[in-house]
Amino acid sequence: MIYEDRDVISIEKKAKKTAGKAFFPEDIDSTILLFMPYEYPKNRTHVELTSDEFTCLCPFSGLPDFAFLTIKYIPRRKLIEMKSLKHYIYSFRNVKIYNEHVVNKILLDLKKILNPYELSVEGEFTVRGGMKNRVFTEYKARK
Repeated sequence: MIYEDRDVISIEKKAKKTAGKAFFPEDIDSTILLFMPYEYPKNRTHVELTSDEFTCLCPFSGLPDFAFLTIKYIPRRKLIEMKSLKHYIYSFRNVKIYNEHVVNKILLDLKKILNPYELSVEGEFTVRGGMKNRVFTEYKARK
């Protein structure tokens, strides 16, 4: 097979530690998130990242929850490294977590590493039992 000899990087191993069984929010390893220096800190640049592949597990039923995830931020001195964010998002795949807790966990972890001027996280979860759930949270640094 093509992929048998593929090297697995350390952040990928951390992201996949939840594969095959159910975990809880505290099992998500935020050290997966890496950053790079932002070279234009005087510019209030708006960054928007989206993913239609977010999944986690319902804490009650254990069934998967799917969401369109949107992360927006205005960087101060750091930018999120995209591959690490992809692995971080993947690490939620087998985690039992409420939709409302998903967006807050992501916001707090990104805020901690990036220290941005502004940051928001929105999860638009697919219909379950006839109900669609859209959850939004944001952070704005003090002036």
